Amino acid sequence: MRALRDPSATCPWGGEISHRSGPHGPGAQYDLSMTDALDTRSHVALLPPGAVAPLAQRRHLVTEVPGPRSRALHERRNAAVAAGVGSTLPVYIERAGGGVLVDVDGNALIDLGSGIAVVGVGNANPRVVEAVTEQVARFTHTCFMVTPYEGYVAVCEALNRLTPGGHAKKSALFNSGAEAVENAVKVARHATGRDAVVVFDHAYHGRTNLTMAMTAKAMPYKNGFGPFAGEVYRAPMSYPFREEGAITGEQAAARAIAVIDRQVGAGQVAAVVIEPIQGEGGFVVPEPGFLPAVADWCTVNGIVFVADEIQTGFGRTGVMFACEHEGVVPDLITTAKGIAGGLPLAAVTGRAELMDAVHGGGLGGTYGGNPVACAAALAAIAAMVDDDLPGRAKDLGELMLARLRSLAVDHPQIGDVRGRGAMVAFELVHPGGTEPDAAEAARISAACHRAGVVTLTCGTFGNVLRLLPPLVIDEALLTEALDVLADAVAGR
Repeated sequence: MRALRDPSATCPWGGEISHRSGPHGPGAQYDLSMTDALDTRSHVALLPPGAVAPLAQRRHLVTEVPGPRSRALHERRNAAVAAGVGSTLPVYIERAGGGVLVDVDGNALIDLGSGIAVVGVGNANPRVVEAVTEQVARFTHTCFMVTPYEGYVAVCEALNRLTPGGHAKKSALFNSGAEAVENAVKVARHATGRDAVVVFDHAYHGRTNLTMAMTAKAMPYKNGFGPFAGEVYRAPMSYPFREEGAITGEQAAARAIAVIDRQVGAGQVAAVVIEPIQGEGGFVVPEPGFLPAVADWCTVNGIVFVADEIQTGFGRTGVMFACEHEGVVPDLITTAKGIAGGLPLAAVTGRAELMDAVHGGGLGGTYGGNPVACAAALAAIAAMVDDDLPGRAKDLGELMLARLRSLAVDHPQIGDVRGRGAMVAFELVHPGGTEPDAAEAARISAACHRAGVVTLTCGTFGNVLRLLPPLVIDEALLTEALDVLADAVAGR
């Protein structure tokens, strides 16, 4: 694994790595007290007043999962929180850091979800904590549209510098991925004078009215919420595992373009919006050549090519942005999730002439580019660059893919293993074919949860188990999580 920036550090969040092997199946127990979840043996004297000791990087179960205090909190939640807000695993977290989540019962769980690819730099990265603390003490809000501040400008400068392409760029900041996608569509429509937006099968772009129309999966994201925004058209994605026969990326692109020409016509399309690797749709990695061919067609036809890098961005796939794997330079790129170490921030970055096509006041929002979130983003980006977290993601991916491919040899229900960097998944099917098996994915994920490993499912058919560890996770901790996963697949 790649060394971290400070070679004297034993782990990237400032704590001591303390790994203890043990039984990996459901109900695994460790002979630790609840307070042993905090590794204070050599650090307490070094902590400033009021500081919190770093977390030990170990799985540590003291109750069943979820435990009694989490269950009590869940009863309160059921009485107070709208039923439409779901939770994958109802354990209630009170501390987190590195690759570990500690719940209110003292259970320390291994995190293979990163808050859905958000905390790549860790849940309590010291740079982010310091930057946020300092900014909160200065001011929490003025609204950039009223009285601006340097942090917003600095984040835009960083995005303009880091995103693919050497052309002149500008950025605008928002609150969420869906909001970024909506604003990218606004920019594309305003700049081109066209209305139509093209998206792809299995896509996920958000939960607002427009982004629900752009999202492919009905349940739970669209069911009962229509009617949706118009002038959204869907084209077939390159999905190698589910193709009827061998097809190259270029051939899959030609198929998609033919559908677009037939359904709407190139001259009516304002934007083509695509995830370079689909997230919620199943971690679908298109065949090489698909993205460049679609991007080239957009250029020829005056269509804005928008890369939705909300889940894939900021080092997750082994490069800073997933478009870089094939040298694709988008006209606009949307980012969120991993940008700010867990604070809500999103952005649209793109060609300066496109971003400047919108009239003054046409973009913005009260909280967009909040100063505290901007401070967190600048600190998180510095950690990504200085600690080479994209390179670390590549190493983590190699470890995960090798283990999952080995597991697939003995377990025919694993139909496909795929991913790039620390964005890896396997698709569950009924053995002997490609029929999705969502029940098997749910069974495996539930077994991991009981054993203290947080996993997520996804996919149009609900049959994909995805792995999104923090990019700062310790290799030994990740290996232990994969041991738990292997036991879950085998039914042990």
